Amino acid sequence: MTQTTAPRAAPESIRLQLDPHPSRTTLLDGAWWPRSTDVIAELPSLVKALTGLRGEITHVLLNNAEWDQPHPPRAGEGRDAVRLCWYASQPAGLVTVMSEFGRDRFDLMVVPVDATPASAGSTLAAAADGTDRRHAPELLAGIEHAG
Repeated sequence: MTQTTAPRAAPESIRLQLDPHPSRTTLLDGAWWPRSTDVIAELPSLVKALTGLRGEITHVLLNNAEWDQPHPPRAGEGRDAVRLCWYASQPAGLVTVMSEFGRDRFDLMVVPVDATPASAGSTLAAAADGTDRRHAPELLAGIEHAG
């Protein structure tokens, strides 16, 4: 008897849009739309997507009110682990991803997990547009929420 296995589903792709022309003068480097508020489940794919673009990712700054608790000190495993820094002062709707001990960074707007696809799509595009001078709170204010 021949054993068959069902094809594995492809992992869901990360919902991330970055400014194609990064500059130190832009307000945001792009936006990320996680599927949940579970930082342990969500961050490894973000770190993987950003690694190598501006060096090795070393730590991530997060707003402690926007993510599920407990707030772990690290996410990922082995060489892919990054330090998580939890702050009440980190602006809501923003995650800062640091590379090589502060040498460079990504400032990413975090689209709420319950955003409608159309609203999230336009917000991802606006945050990744270096000519759009709106800050994350302004972009977040226009998001439509599902349900």
